[in-house]
Amino acid sequence: MRSRFSPTVSAVIVGLSLALALAGPTPAPAAPPAPAATPAPAPAAKRPAKAQAQPAPEPDKGTFLLTVFLRHDQSKTLSEIEQHLDKTGYYRKFPPDGVEVVSWYVMMGLGQVVTLRVPAERLREVNRVLEESAWGGYATEFYPTYDYKALGETKHEEALGNAP
Repeated sequence: MRSRFSPTVSAVIVGLSLALALAGPTPAPAAPPAPAATPAPAPAAKRPAKAQAQPAPEPDKGTFLLTVFLRHDQSKTLSEIEQHLDKTGYYRKFPPDGVEVVSWYVMMGLGQVVTLRVPAERLREVNRVLEESAWGGYATEFYPTYDYKALGETKHEEALGNAP
């Protein structure tokens, strides 16, 4: 099933999703400083280095990450989608046993985004489960995925002059 979005728009959505995931939570605003009798020292030329990013755990050999976009069928109400998913056994079948859910998010206005760790020999099974149970409630898109967080954080720190 073709996406109603152009490949460029889909790439932007994926990029924004990854950027938000890498950014992490927004820090709380700092309390205003108390008046000081003496001026504060000038800021250092370099920002203090953050703790070095730890590489992601090595996935089991023979597995890969698969990100699945489950786009809501907006011609149906949420109740109609849920009825369809119940009728097809979606929540009983997905994800199949032995397939790890790495993350499962709702993206408002889009649907759900699920990242799975899939044994290579189980890819067809994941596809069939979604074809048989999700279609009619969701349009599906599949993207092979890899963990870039540690490398992205390292490159960011290097760009700021804080080589790890």
